[in-house]
Amino acid sequence: MSRTVGQTRADVEEASRWLAGRVVRTPVLRSPVIDELAGARVLLKAENLQHGGSYKMRGALRAVGRLAAAGHTGVIAQSTGNHAVAVALAARQHGLAATVVLPVDAAPTKVDRARAAGARVMFAGTAVEERVAVADGLSDDSGHPVVDAYDHPDVIAGQGTASLELIEDAERAGTPLDALVVPVGGGGGVAGACLAAAGTGIEVYGVEPVGCDSLARSLAAGVRVPVAPAPTIADGLRPSCVGELPFAIVRDRLRGVVRVDDDEIAAAFRLILTELKVLAEPSGAAAVAGALRLAPVKDRQRTVGVVLTGGNVEAALVARLTAPRSADLTREGAAA
Repeated sequence: MSRTVGQTRADVEEASRWLAGRVVRTPVLRSPVIDELAGARVLLKAENLQHGGSYKMRGALRAVGRLAAAGHTGVIAQSTGNHAVAVALAARQHGLAATVVLPVDAAPTKVDRARAAGARVMFAGTAVEERVAVADGLSDDSGHPVVDAYDHPDVIAGQGTASLELIEDAERAGTPLDALVVPVGGGGGVAGACLAAAGTGIEVYGVEPVGCDSLARSLAAGVRVPVAPAPTIADGLRPSCVGELPFAIVRDRLRGVVRVDDDEIAAAFRLILTELKVLAEPSGAAAVAGALRLAPVKDRQRTVGVVLTGGNVEAALVARLTAPRSADLTREGAAA
């Protein structure tokens, strides 16, 4: 616990060095249309192109790699999908057995990816508490450690390397970041972003779906506040409570949290698809929706970094979200 609370930018930099060559240094994308809508220069880190389809590979590989080096022969994880896929892939790389616990309504694409990576897949209810209970029981029975999706120091440092790369690439391009926007589920990614941005003056913002805003409520209360997650198309952003360790990191470092609804997320999804020509899952698109909500700043010299956290999305959902809608942000561009 104290190790995580005392984490610094150096931990993210160390993780970045270790992960070099093990993960993809994903490209930074930019669209004039998105810049126009945001009223700022927007740089998007395409972690949808990462191994396993999401930035979760960074934290999972860092954590599993260190456990393998310590002599463990297996690992256990629970998540709504992407973290489970990443842990399964990381375990296979290191020759470890992996068991992952998913909700009964997990996206079939993510279930299939975890199985294809060699993991034993188990299902437990729809609430995170149910998955945690099963994962802890499996750990007690097998002796294999649980690699938590966000309450784990190596996971936080690993996820932070995506933000660190974005910060570095923006500096190299001569457009250093003024702000960094990261979607929030359990908080591991935004905690890593806060560590990566420490000492730089970069403002870090989290983005949560409306009704899944445990972090926003926790920051307002000064203590962690659980919520009953509302339905959302951003399936990766609906834990019932922000993690203890991430909250300890972000509570005094985060500039703010932006809440976005499903219509905004869907519009951002279509915008990314049509303007950047890449497929990001709604959880990643939420970050773009959040960046657009910050648009009233309207500073053309301002540079905003956005982490597109993943691209594992069901074909049926893609079809539904791309069906013609009057609120489509890309309508004007399509008609031009």
